[in-house]
Amino acid sequence: MQQSDYYTIEKSNGVATIWLDQKGEKINKISPEVINLFDGLAKTLEADNEIKAAVLISRKKDFIAGADIDAFLEVKKPGDFKPITEKGHQILNSMATSSKPIVAAIHGACLGAGLEIALACHARIASDDRGTKMALPEVQLGLLPGGGGTQRLPRLVGLQNALTMMTTGKNIFARPAKKMGLVDQVVHVSKLHKAASKLALQLTKAPLKRKVKKSMMQKFLDNTSMGRNLVFKKARQMAAKATQGNYPAIPKIFDCVEIGLKQGMTAGLAAEATKFEELILSPESRQLIGIFFNMTDKKKNPMADLAKPIHRIAMLGAGFMGAGIAEVSIVKGIDVLLKDIKQETIQSAQKTIWKSLAKKLKRKSLRKTEAEQLINKVHGQLDYKNFDTVDMVVEAVFEDVGLKQKVLAECEANTHDQCIFASNTSALPISKIAAKAKRPELILGLHYFSPVPKMPLLEIVKTPQTADWVVATGLEFGIRQGKTCIVVNDAPGFYTTRILAAFLNEALLMLEEGADALVLDRALKKWGFPVGPVTLMDEVGIDVGAHIMEGDIIEQVQLREDVKIAEGLKHMAKAGYKGRKNGKGFFLYDAKTGKKLKGQINKDMYRFFGGENRKTFPLEEMQMRLGMAMVNEAVISYEDRIIENPTDGDVGAIFGLGFPPFRGGPFKYIDGLGASKVVEIMNQLKAQHGGRFKPAKMLVNMAEEGKTFYS
Repeated sequence: MQQSDYYTIEKSNGVATIWLDQKGEKINKISPEVINLFDGLAKTLEADNEIKAAVLISRKKDFIAGADIDAFLEVKKPGDFKPITEKGHQILNSMATSSKPIVAAIHGACLGAGLEIALACHARIASDDRGTKMALPEVQLGLLPGGGGTQRLPRLVGLQNALTMMTTGKNIFARPAKKMGLVDQVVHVSKLHKAASKLALQLTKAPLKRKVKKSMMQKFLDNTSMGRNLVFKKARQMAAKATQGNYPAIPKIFDCVEIGLKQGMTAGLAAEATKFEELILSPESRQLIGIFFNMTDKKKNPMADLAKPIHRIAMLGAGFMGAGIAEVSIVKGIDVLLKDIKQETIQSAQKTIWKSLAKKLKRKSLRKTEAEQLINKVHGQLDYKNFDTVDMVVEAVFEDVGLKQKVLAECEANTHDQCIFASNTSALPISKIAAKAKRPELILGLHYFSPVPKMPLLEIVKTPQTADWVVATGLEFGIRQGKTCIVVNDAPGFYTTRILAAFLNEALLMLEEGADALVLDRALKKWGFPVGPVTLMDEVGIDVGAHIMEGDIIEQVQLREDVKIAEGLKHMAKAGYKGRKNGKGFFLYDAKTGKKLKGQINKDMYRFFGGENRKTFPLEEMQMRLGMAMVNEAVISYEDRIIENPTDGDVGAIFGLGFPPFRGGPFKYIDGLGASKVVEIMNQLKAQHGGRFKPAKMLVNMAEEGKTFYS
């Protein structure tokens, strides 16, 4: 038996089993130091005459979780990382060309550099466990696969599948991986080692013949020069439209793959090494890596010692939000009592949840028996029966303080004296909801974002009366649901709705000044938002937006100097406009499907904004007015101690509102431009458009002192 700090080699019947088990780490990850260990491994296999073949397998719950991202932050200038990439290429090439076949036995996460190592093996076997997943997610860090992934993946799974994997970073589960040719066999985890050893010995006699079913069109697009050119052309067009040129990693991925397919693998690897280093040094990658570290930190609960276990919750309100909260709870093993005043609403929620589970069944990431067990965790009811058995009540009833106070009183009468009450309100102050409560220390806000199963953020709102253990338990609950959580102090609109209101108010004011709704949307998408402000108002609901624009947030903002509040949205709501949900909004909708008609504005809505005559605004003015409105409000929220640190402000804006990730969030964005430059822009906007653009005091002070939010 041979050992290192990363792996142990055991030999049996001519097969060397390389057990990956990085010392001192919960997961196996690849760093520059580990790359050198693999160099020694390849030479060991070749030199040992007892070894005919090898199996690469992990002793940990995951195969290899990817690269050690900390190493990327050490790169300061050109030439710092390229030699490391080239060394990695050399080692993986030696594995791929080894005379002794190597089989990767994959269980758990096999991501990034981990998958690239598996791709360099002669074959791959995956366990059928639902935790087994493969991906090249480097693009999410503003990078490209730098361990030969841009070269080996297209040759294995075809051009179209490879480009999709690399430009989205999406997970591929075991059975879909088998179907596309990414893995060669799928077995139960208990048989994984044995099956891999058997296959490794078989490969000593003859290479594997892979047969992946493809249509004639797929073969044409993947395997012919003309077809590949069409794929690259279409992919570049779609990527340019989707990213607005804000993410340089995607075109560089296309470049590496195309060079490799046209000029050969050696040229492709050379391009990969060069472009990988260029991306590591890019500002976009630095910001995205920072976000990754923030997300990772948010998976830990600093108050975990105070948290109490949550086994069962009650969900009040079985509408769209209620169904989503129930779904993300049951998939983590939490029983849900789903209460509503209408049986048909409960049934609709259960159908919605099952439809979501059915998608996982189709992707083979969930077994039917597991899906049935999960849906049986949802118990629909019209009354408060068994509420005395729940650890937490989450309410998602209509946004009305009186109604929320009423259901709170009913819950207090039907639950035990340690049951937490959480409101899913998006804007109403939690202290108002708790004003008449018997146990105000048990009340907090859990502000989820729609659609709940897809949106990552959970904004946890505490009042001065909320007990620390209640905050800790809410945080633990959100982390368990898979959410990225921030804890904020109670105020009208909390943090996210407050800065969103400033952003949308400026959009509405620009519409009143004559801006074209489509052009305004395009301008903010170009700046990096996933959807434009006008589309967002239709999606959220014009009635919801109008309710916020008339609520406590606006009352508070109107106390400031020379503030101007848009009126058009309120008039739209009074006229029956609700947006997508009733097919009557800023855009036109298909009467049958309810889907938005692409690029078709409902011109009738312009009567609420001064008529159909529209005028042109400079692109930068549209972007700066809306962007800086949000950024400045974020700083004011920090001044007012609604958020307790810039990291929470950046995480909340990015994961809750879609603030451009490559800009790092409002506070990272300020640091990037410099506080003095931001103050200069704000003062220019103030001179042109009024006192609502007065820069926050904290911002002015930082500009004068040359300080930044992050050290």
